[in-house]
Amino acid sequence: MTTAIAKNGRKTKDIAASYNRAKEFQGQRYTGMAVGRTHKWYYDQGEWKEKKITPDKWQFTYSVTKRRAGHAPEGSGVPVGTEYHWYILADQTATKINANDYTTSMTGLKFKLAHKRANTDKWSAGEKARRHRLIKVLREMIDTLEHEDLEAAPAVSNGKASPNGRPKKDKRKLSRQQA
Repeated sequence: MTTAIAKNGRKTKDIAASYNRAKEFQGQRYTGMAVGRTHKWYYDQGEWKEKKITPDKWQFTYSVTKRRAGHAPEGSGVPVGTEYHWYILADQTATKINANDYTTSMTGLKFKLAHKRANTDKWSAGEKARRHRLIKVLREMIDTLEHEDLEAAPAVSNGKASPNGRPKKDKRKLSRQQA
């Protein structure tokens, strides 16, 4: 265990040391928060803009300041000015509650494509490398979806509900998908 000297002069456990220590996960070395730990954030009132591209496709931008729910341990984490490039895959549901308002929730995954240290203008991966990483992420996601247990996956709708209220699976579509 690493110790630090507190402002009052006493020795204390150096919480930041665990964040800054090199770690390994499935052969990949990294620093920062350990795999399996969580962060909680609050988002200020942000601006979500969207444009309808096709009947079922929308393009959106979202810009907001997010704030940590607690406090980062002193001395932990990356320097102020560090940037990250994430790709987010998410499932969003929205329920209209009146003419102008919706409740909304989103769950998903975010994948780090690159980072830029505070003291440099260069990303850890160039545009081409980030694009290759994104393609790999998307291919892995498609592979995962294709090989999930069909009973656990959402039912394919043929417009008819089953007795449990969920859409019945269209066996013709399933057999074509499995072929």
